[in-house]
This record gives sequence, C-alpha cells and structure tokens, in this order.
Amino acid sequence: MSQEKLGDQLGLTFQQVQKYEKGLNRVGTSRLYAISRILGTSIQYFFEDLPRDIVAGGDPTSKPVSKEESQLTRFVNSPEGVQLNLAFSRIQDSATRRRLTELVRTLATEATG
Repeated sequence: MSQEKLGDQLGLTFQQVQKYEKGLNRVGTSRLYAISRILGTSIQYFFEDLPRDIVAGGDPTSKPVSKEESQLTRFVNSPEGVQLNLAFSRIQDSATRRRLTELVRTLATEATG
C-alpha cells in the first residue's frame, strides 16, 4: 500500500505517513491501532522483532517482568483481549462491571481447580 493511500485512509498527508515510517514522528497507540486495521494485521505485527522482555514489560531498563505480567500483556494484546476490553469499557454501570469481574474471577477459579 502506498503512503498516499494509507494517509488518505488515516486522514493524513503522505508526508505525515512518511515521517512515521522514517521514525521522525512517534506513532500513538490509537494511530497504530488504526494503521493495523487498515493494513489488515494485528498490532503485534509491528513488534515481532523486539526482544520478548521489551514486548512484555515495555522499558528494557525497568524491573524484570513476572510470568503473570507477561501472560497478562499477551492476553490484553490478543484479538480476544482487545475485543473484551473494548466491550467492557462500553458498560456504563459500575455495579454491572463489578458483577462481571466477579463472574470472570469465579469462572477462572473453577477452570484452574
């Protein structure tokens, strides 16, 4: 896909897309999500060559990432995790969100024994 076509779909000029591609401008998460949707790929595609510890924990100078944190990061970034979080964020009633959270905790406890 050309920079011009991608820019059109993002509402940007091809020069702005070119700056993203060259690393002159940072790509925000919402813009990266939009780019991944337009290109028909996942956000993870853009991070395939990064070392696992950076993908899991972000800052390579930060503390080591626990197994639980790494598992959580993988899930949240998965297609199911994104769909679940988007749907959950649309629930306005906090009591309903709490009840759903408790339901999921119960199901997870039952699943793990």
